[in-house]
Amino acid sequence: MVTEGIVLGHLVSNRGIKMDKSKIDIITSLPNPTSVREVRSFFRHAGFYRRFIKNFNKISLPLSKLLQKDVDFKFDQPCIEAFQELKNRLTSPPYFLQAPNWELPFELMCDASNSTLGAVLGQRAGVGKQVHVIAYASRAMNLAQLNYTTTKKELLPIIFALNKFHSYLLGSKILVFLDHAALRFLLKKPDAKPILIRWMLLLQEFNIEIRDKKGVENSIAGHLSWIEKENDPMLIRDEFPDEQLLHINTPTPWFADICNLVEASRFPLEASRLYKERLQSDAKYYIWDDPYLWRLYNNQVIRRCIPDAKIKSVLQFCHAAPRGGHYGSARTSKKVLD
Repeated sequence: MVTEGIVLGHLVSNRGIKMDKSKIDIITSLPNPTSVREVRSFFRHAGFYRRFIKNFNKISLPLSKLLQKDVDFKFDQPCIEAFQELKNRLTSPPYFLQAPNWELPFELMCDASNSTLGAVLGQRAGVGKQVHVIAYASRAMNLAQLNYTTTKKELLPIIFALNKFHSYLLGSKILVFLDHAALRFLLKKPDAKPILIRWMLLLQEFNIEIRDKKGVENSIAGHLSWIEKENDPMLIRDEFPDEQLLHINTPTPWFADICNLVEASRFPLEASRLYKERLQSDAKYYIWDDPYLWRLYNNQVIRRCIPDAKIKSVLQFCHAAPRGGHYGSARTSKKVLD
């Protein structure tokens, strides 16, 4: 009885799909390319197995730049490292790629860097079980996409993954794991631009459930306690009356009241009617997403709210740090807002 065999350049068995070693040996024995033609040839061969390599395009970015028009061929150190890394990934894949189980939901893990998109399609047999990877996908952004805002760049890999894995996902339940607060806002935005409308229509074709990458917590107080703050040394007392427990003062961020209203629809105790009205008016401009609060602006920019204790360190980083440049107030302010 045959338990495995070569099908279309892949080793197929009951454990899943794996690369054909005979073809990989040819690729990994190649010397460093000395011309654009050799780089292009390497991409043709290695790209055949790109679904096995996580972040293929991100790793190969230095090599991809050599294929651009009017670029001098210079196979420098970043190109050598990228070339060797791809060959290493081809010879030591992490595991078999699994065949899809149509009775289980699919899981999509997407991410975007400054210039590339990446996605992983997988499934897990149950809660707490390991994710079995079905395929990897990645590609470089085009010139227009490089100018997208951070918000749109976080939605772009989801659109890319849905198009790439369309044949797997259509008609199945999909769990999408995200790590950016702005996406929930974009999906509900009433005055969205045409490109966002097209993306929303594509999303509606699928049975998608969005989940937070870092997990979900129910208590807003718990989230606020995660925000780092400077603590003064305090003597620990072994005993104290129970009635004093609620009188211990801990510094809270300036936006704590907004957080409680946005997340738990709760006003501060003893708040005046005028203050409640002001909070309710301001709350529509804020989004709470584990563990940060984000402020929405009219120009579609979304910024993270910073606690008072962090303001000084942010200014220090944007002005005096190695990447700050010691610029004047105007340029430093722009860097902080960016």
